[in-house]
Amino acid sequence: MIKRVDESEAEVFPLPGRDFLSYIGPHNTETTNVSVGRAVFSPGSKPTGHIHEQEEETIVCTRGRGRLVTAEATAELEPGVTVFIPKQTFHATESDGPEPLELVCLFSPPVVPGAYEKKDR
Repeated sequence: MIKRVDESEAEVFPLPGRDFLSYIGPHNTETTNVSVGRAVFSPGSKPTGHIHEQEEETIVCTRGRGRLVTAEATAELEPGVTVFIPKQTFHATESDGPEPLELVCLFSPPVVPGAYEKKDR
């Protein structure tokens, strides 16, 4: 069965420097392989990065400007840019402004939003 999720139905997770809106995942569909959400970074936001131990992540920039920074490379972000992040890769996102940076985020296997954030912050 297909599942339609409107933005107003997305579960919102306030995370350091951003809000994550969870649209599709095991919490509301039969998926076992993927989760999809949208990260919204305030202008000037530069939260400490993180690692997804088990999940690959692909992001699509839909609004704003910034960059995704890893130890090996930096990817400039602007609408229409897509970036793949392998599992176990430390990465940090920076929003330049003046408008919010918005990223559609696809994870495989599905991610638990916020589970990757350090708990001591």
